[in-house]
Amino acid sequence: MNAGHAVRAGLLDVALAAAARGWRVFPISPGRKKPPAVRDWEHRATTDPARIERAWHADPYNVGIACGPSGLVVLDLDRPKPGEVPPPAYREPGIGDGGDVLAVLCEANDQPLPVDTYAVRTGSGGTHLYFTVPPGITLRNTAKRLGWLIDTRAHGGYVVAAGSTVDHRPYTALVDEDPAPLPGWLSDRLTDPPPAPVTERPTSTTAVAGSPSAYAAAALRGELGRVLAAIEGTRNHTLNSAAFALGQLVAAGLLPRRLAEDALTLAGQAIGLPARECAATIRSGLDSGGRTPRRPVSRDPQLNATPDHRPAA
Repeated sequence: MNAGHAVRAGLLDVALAAAARGWRVFPISPGRKKPPAVRDWEHRATTDPARIERAWHADPYNVGIACGPSGLVVLDLDRPKPGEVPPPAYREPGIGDGGDVLAVLCEANDQPLPVDTYAVRTGSGGTHLYFTVPPGITLRNTAKRLGWLIDTRAHGGYVVAAGSTVDHRPYTALVDEDPAPLPGWLSDRLTDPPPAPVTERPTSTTAVAGSPSAYAAAALRGELGRVLAAIEGTRNHTLNSAAFALGQLVAAGLLPRRLAEDALTLAGQAIGLPARECAATIRSGLDSGGRTPRRPVSRDPQLNATPDHRPAA
């Protein structure tokens, strides 16, 4: 058996092994991460051994795993590129790659580090953590949604399988066990808030300006503006105050908590607050505000009353 045939056979074995796990695979250009010129790779990915053997018969293709059709979401914990400067919130000792950022995120949310799952060391030295997607949830790719140097691959994305080689650097399985279910708190962070239902089309500018959604949007912009304008010595207090105010709107059902969390996190990091401090302050403020819901002021006093203090008819 010559060297080229041995490489093809080895990659064929990689593809068949992935398919045996129920992961849909497709060929990637030899030695590269980019797939061949096939636009519908996500739909053509397969677990059929006969199709896989035909595809890998001619060339030593790398193996791509289509995450969405495989029921997978993969956390891509990357390493910084040469010369890349961390955002202010991550300029702390001990934070050097996506794995460290994930550890900080877990600590801030009082969650264990989710490492008991299938894991791959990438050619660049990063790590892929594989998880199964919770039933009834559709996840898509994200970029830095969970933090600096953390991307995710789900529907619309793929990963290079362990056993492939990119630029002469191998992808290697670090933990070879079945993927664990994606932790619920991570699933919550990766799920986009549902769009608000459309009940009636506004007929005037006044109607739009007076709507609860417009009220919440204006409040969100205002609180973020206060955070971004906070000066040294007042930043944490301002962030907590903003989180409290928005937590009142969350409790009233006017603002998705995820949207408030993400917007406040970005604002807090933009003014230089550390990641741990941001997460703890935002969570505390939102929880506190959630105990006293706030609604838009209306000309109708019946609408301004809280459920426990509604005027008698």
